[in-house]
Amino acid sequence: MSAPATRPGAGRWIGRPLRRLEDQRFLRGQARYIGDLALPGMLHLVVVRSPHGHAHLGAVETRRALAAPGVVAVLTGQTLAGRVRSLPVAAQEGTAVAREAAHPILATDRVRYVGQPVAAIVALSRAAAEDALDLLEIAYEPLPAVVDPHQALRGEVQLHDGIADNVLARWRRAAGDVEGAFARAAHVVRQAFHIPRLAGAPIEPRGALAAYDPGTDLLTLWISAQDPHRPRAQLGRVLDRPEDRIRVIVPDVGGGFGVKGGLPPEAAAAAVAAMDLGRPVRWLEDRRENLQATYQGRGLDAEVAVAADADGRVLAVRARIVADSGAYLFPPTANMPVTTATLLTGAYAVPAAEVEVLGVATNKVPLGPYRGAGRPEAALIVERMMDLLAHEIGLDPVEIRRRNFIPPEAFPHRTPLGLTYDSGNYAQALDRALEVLEHDRWREEQRRTRAEGRLLGIGLAIYVERAAPQFWESAEVSVDPGGRVVVRTGSAAHGQGHETVFAQIAAEALGLEPGQVAVRQGDSAAVPRGIGTFGSRSTTTGGSAVLLSARKIREKASVIAAHLLEAAAEDIEWSDGALHVRGIPSRTVPWTHVAAAAYDPTKLPAGLEPGLHAVTYFALQGPVFPYGVYAAVVEIDRETGEVRILRFVAVDDAGRLVNPLLAEGQVIGSTVQGLGQTLLEEVVYDQAGQLQTSTFADYAMPRATHVPAIISAFLETPSPLNPLGAKGIGESGTIGTLPAVANAVADALRPLGIRHVDVPFTPPRLWKLISGR
Repeated sequence: MSAPATRPGAGRWIGRPLRRLEDQRFLRGQARYIGDLALPGMLHLVVVRSPHGHAHLGAVETRRALAAPGVVAVLTGQTLAGRVRSLPVAAQEGTAVAREAAHPILATDRVRYVGQPVAAIVALSRAAAEDALDLLEIAYEPLPAVVDPHQALRGEVQLHDGIADNVLARWRRAAGDVEGAFARAAHVVRQAFHIPRLAGAPIEPRGALAAYDPGTDLLTLWISAQDPHRPRAQLGRVLDRPEDRIRVIVPDVGGGFGVKGGLPPEAAAAAVAAMDLGRPVRWLEDRRENLQATYQGRGLDAEVAVAADADGRVLAVRARIVADSGAYLFPPTANMPVTTATLLTGAYAVPAAEVEVLGVATNKVPLGPYRGAGRPEAALIVERMMDLLAHEIGLDPVEIRRRNFIPPEAFPHRTPLGLTYDSGNYAQALDRALEVLEHDRWREEQRRTRAEGRLLGIGLAIYVERAAPQFWESAEVSVDPGGRVVVRTGSAAHGQGHETVFAQIAAEALGLEPGQVAVRQGDSAAVPRGIGTFGSRSTTTGGSAVLLSARKIREKASVIAAHLLEAAAEDIEWSDGALHVRGIPSRTVPWTHVAAAAYDPTKLPAGLEPGLHAVTYFALQGPVFPYGVYAAVVEIDRETGEVRILRFVAVDDAGRLVNPLLAEGQVIGSTVQGLGQTLLEEVVYDQAGQLQTSTFADYAMPRATHVPAIISAFLETPSPLNPLGAKGIGESGTIGTLPAVANAVADALRPLGIRHVDVPFTPPRLWKLISGR
């Protein structure tokens, strides 16, 4: 990795590689997760899950379980009937969804995937609840299962009444003369892609603790989630309960990666139990449950065609995406493949495109966002197609990209798939990546090693990420009379370093030290309403809201200081925790005196309201588009099929970087997850819908031995859409790593006549290809 450095043009704090302020409590074991929380009289909820991929659900006999020692209550779909609604369904604009396929809290008439919640046992201890699981008598009538979305489209197994073809979501967009482009094209390249499902697998599985106060009619839910406001809104809809009667608190979270972005049905069951029993109820899932029942990411097949002229300039893209949506629509399920579809022109000036998306029901846990959430799939498809086109025409992969890049002067750029890219300089990023990779040297090395029969490949890929979805976020900044600054933000961290980044932003605006700023987050009763942390949006939207609120504080504080110093507000300057009159350093007032004066009406200008407090709801005009170029050199062992990464480079442009040290940490962490998808990870079901990767013995994830040295570099093309100029960095590695390594592996295998291989590139898969088995 490179050494993080202060960026050119950095301010006093913005652009500085400051170590995380919050790390001390994590390193000392002082963090508080859901499993650390306990309330007096707390009960424990354990979920009974379907052992079948597809079955009619008959009677659930609860008498024996209720009589078991320590058991307090049993919830079933029948006992919840009429009391709760299914989880809500969301969809991007232009997406038609089957809302009747919403996920129930507990199953009623049918179960549709292994691990679906069927009942819940509430007991005095977790052990007592688990002991009673086998005492429930549940009548199942197994039904045929379908795990292949293409087979599901034939409708031989119908998962939901009234949906004959099992299509749960549809989206289509076309622009430009696609038919004409393909008719006149000198070259047409086609390729089918299979991108398997992945498990998010955070260190801390999901969990929630619910408590109800009948005196105030307030339901409080502590939950391991990515923000408090989305779970609160979803729980309000499930319970038909006003949101002001629900408080959601997100304590420390041991990883989210997208899979903790919504309300789990089990958390809703815990909330109902707490209200019914008048005692706190905690639910914690174990690792097997997490792999079975937490929604999974990726999971699609795509048929793609690219038309190009004789010089290799792309004329049109056409694609059909079939997404493996799983058995139901969780709130975000329909959106992942649509995000993929909208990015299928990548970084290139493509005049015409036509894309269709079908989200198809299968007997699997529903699909959902996992770090990258649709963008890695798009980057893989686009960048593999560019390499395939280059080799079809006989061009170098670098050259074909140069010929098709959107030029810097063309921004903002409107794509035929409906997105408007805000800013970028793709050629500059490519040049930087080639330089850091030492591309020419490795091409020479490749020629030498191929003569020896070795399989060495070089791959590069440029990604464009649609970041900062749901375009607004909130921040409140207040100053107490002692000068302490408190930032309250709607963005909630689960490892990103918000307490440091937001403190840097506020400190920059107010001329203070980050240590003088406290950041509060994760409590719906203590922070302004917000959207949350996902989609590389926190700094862009939440950070901008912090900056604008701090600027409001600065403006008012300048007026107060001017009054104290008998000067004009426009003549007040800030430095080193004090305010002084421009050109007269001796006429100064400490920040703490200004803060105290703000709460003393006798020291305020006439008509100025006491206090230093500001709230901002910052809204973008549209998404921002970070991008980057990733490059890899790999060698494949002929005898074992193992892929060794000899060199790996990541060049990212996330706009203005607030903290380059944390930005690089995000790149490294996401790159490791990208390597996991590329080399190892794949969720596997058998034909009956039984999960075959239900433990870490079966679901392989990268370890230290799989991770090469990651050389990270940054460019900064500020976004014009927000005052920080930020674009986001949190998912870059999962997006850029996948196509870069895929192109390198394909390049290594090309002398063997192998055109394309789907991920993951496991040693057995590659060995069979190499050996012709």
